[in-house]
Amino acid sequence: MTAHARPARFRVVATDLDGTLLRGDLTISARTRAALTRATASGARHLVVTGRPAAACRHLLKTLDYTGLAICGQGAQLYDAGRHRLLSSAVLDRSAVRVLAERIAEVAGPLEFAVVTAGLDGEFLVTRGFGERVRHGWRLVDEYAAMWEGPIEKVLIRSRRLDDDRLAALAERICEGRVAVAHSGEGRIELLPAGVSKAGGLAEAARKLGFGAADTIAFGDMPNDIPMISWAGHGVAMGNAHVELRRHAEEIAPTNEEDGVAAVLERLFPPIP
Repeated sequence: MTAHARPARFRVVATDLDGTLLRGDLTISARTRAALTRATASGARHLVVTGRPAAACRHLLKTLDYTGLAICGQGAQLYDAGRHRLLSSAVLDRSAVRVLAERIAEVAGPLEFAVVTAGLDGEFLVTRGFGERVRHGWRLVDEYAAMWEGPIEKVLIRSRRLDDDRLAALAERICEGRVAVAHSGEGRIELLPAGVSKAGGLAEAARKLGFGAADTIAFGDMPNDIPMISWAGHGVAMGNAHVELRRHAEEIAPTNEEDGVAAVLERLFPPIP
């Protein structure tokens, strides 16, 4: 420990990105940067734990000056941001998940699909009706079968008939643990390799880096963050969080637009004299 550092209750600060660490415009405020700097100066490590696949994280992590280990793809990937290397990753059984996705559609009614293809060069392939418009980074596929041609890490489903909570619950019932189901944002119900969760990815990082759940404070905003904040020694829901996540949290922070992560860290890691 340096002369300027002080013991900290939490050795690890685990944060989701969208809706948590980042504001709605995908930027991080100066206040939040300063709070993270203060935490790391006190001996804590910041770990990004995101639903975004590594392929969609590289630019965002650079804007954060983040070069450490990131848990990506809802826990399916451990990504060395500094070296741009995947240390571990999990892929779906394409034929099995396709059958399950189509079974969900039989019950839910017509669905729109997207998939994330595997690896550091992975793509976000979407069917024509998946969004109101094709966003930057999406690649439109006109043929449904084209989505299933190569290795994939996740499948996303959207319904115009069911709301997200009902669709997620239906997917859970039909999949019965054969694939994992995550609700990561508005219109984003994800089918993932069985057993994948942010808690599992964070626990794998803990084994590699030598920390435990009790050492960890975790911040999130959506139901996919429930395993992570439940695993951590202290779980924090953002003020903008989904109601289900709030039920599992030990603390409710201000919203991401109000620098909620910073507000909590400033209390836990006061200025070093």
